[in-house]
Amino acid sequence: ASSESRVLISGPTGSGKELVARKIHKNSPRAKESFVILNAALLKEKTYEKELFGEEFDGNVSFGALERANKGTLLIDEVSEIPFETQANILRVLIDQKFKRLNGSQYINVNIRLISSTSKDLKELVESGNFREDLFHRLNVFQINVEPLAKRTQDIPLLIDYFSQKIFKTFNIKKINLNKNYH
Repeated sequence: ASSESRVLISGPTGSGKELVARKIHKNSPRAKESFVILNAALLKEKTYEKELFGEEFDGNVSFGALERANKGTLLIDEVSEIPFETQANILRVLIDQKFKRLNGSQYINVNIRLISSTSKDLKELVESGNFREDLFHRLNVFQINVEPLAKRTQDIPLLIDYFSQKIFKTFNIKKINLNKNYH
């Protein structure tokens, strides 16, 4: 967490990859800055560039994930879903630390820590030609493999506590420590 290295978190859906990314951000020097999540699995093919880079139109500006995460951390969840063409643009941002919004004319400098996650084997995707090898190497500086929850039953009480506290906060219920009830 204390380094600026890019992190690639892999593991099956529902294993807690986003929680790991949040923990890394929370314990990093960027903890007081933004933590932005871009879930690539939820985007439509034509919206990747807009969601990442933002857009300028008729004098208006929409900020993309890169700009919103400036000085903080950007998590690209399910990075394997990003189209091949967009992967090249992400690579360019990682190299140059700058980009242009769609329809924009000026470069915007960014300073982000990038964390990526995937439930797919990126090495396999590279070998099959469906993921850029150069981007894979830039993302895979530090790799964390999250085992399925079925293999980490000791984490279930912690997760119950985490999600219960989140629900309590949402409904303004007094916080309690549920963890002690599971020993």
